[in-house]
Amino acid sequence: MKAVRIHQFGGPEVLRYEDVPDPKPRKDQVLVRVKACAMNHLDIWVRKGLPGVDLPHILGSDVAGEIVEVGEYVSGLKAGQRVLLAPMHFCNHCAKCTAGLQNQCAEFTVRGNRIDGGNCELIATAAVNVIPIPDSLDFNQAASVPLVFLTAWHMPEGRTGMTPGMTAFVLGATSGVGIAGIQVAKSFNCTVIATAGDDRKIAKARELGADHVINHYQQKISDEVRNLTNKEGVDIVMEHVGPATWDESVRSLKPAGTLVTCGATTGPQVGIDLRFVYSRQLSVLGSYMGTMAELHEVLKQVFAGKLKPVVDRTFPLKEARAAHEYMENSQMFGKIVFNP
Repeated sequence: MKAVRIHQFGGPEVLRYEDVPDPKPRKDQVLVRVKACAMNHLDIWVRKGLPGVDLPHILGSDVAGEIVEVGEYVSGLKAGQRVLLAPMHFCNHCAKCTAGLQNQCAEFTVRGNRIDGGNCELIATAAVNVIPIPDSLDFNQAASVPLVFLTAWHMPEGRTGMTPGMTAFVLGATSGVGIAGIQVAKSFNCTVIATAGDDRKIAKARELGADHVINHYQQKISDEVRNLTNKEGVDIVMEHVGPATWDESVRSLKPAGTLVTCGATTGPQVGIDLRFVYSRQLSVLGSYMGTMAELHEVLKQVFAGKLKPVVDRTFPLKEARAAHEYMENSQMFGKIVFNP
């Protein structure tokens, strides 16, 4: 099969479109022909170099395609079915997994990080990760869902206890997590404030349901949040940007508010004034992907048309370098999707 692999860490030039052996599925696995694989910032971080990645390596977390072959021990799935894959790996037999807490499994990793991903024509995976999709969802849309919508769903549902009537602040409306986060927060009947960097992206954020959008290049975020909330601040900040927005995110919280973070797009190191945290009784929470139950829960909303993936642009898989450059230039609104 054809695949895009990295044999060394570095810039987009290390991506190689090449022939690799077809995967040989085990009896408890399903072989899927990849029709679409969406990009995430994780692809860039892995390409540049993360611990635990063995080379050569195939990137790509979000896969949609058709089942080619079903292992002897697999039931409930059949060749020809249209499916998406859960964007994660877990052992499925430890105490955490059997309790439904797959994202706390010692083996847990995101597909395309410490295991090979979907930037290829064929992929073999455990049957538990294979989820049929309706005909109403095309492959590009399906590939644009799993990682970002699961992440955006776990933050309020699994970590913060978001309830109707709250005010949520979603950083980076143009990102995958931001696009999903706006819609998820609105599905909880919350007032949503978001940030974007230009008029076009501000308009698109409003189309997704944001009640207010702040231009993070022209306005001071925390001041504007205070203006929009009658100086109260917000109940929840859904943060994934990191040091570029961290201080402003913390200062946007009301007393006893919660900041939940799922990423570090602009870097891993942030500072925090503990006096501000304890005097205002703030909560700072981490959130990592989600559980299989939460994935099935959010997919019900997507399949019903209540949550909508946004596709920015598609690239042939052989043009992976151009797609990585496009993402690094922050030109997109929505998901970048490869078609093998």
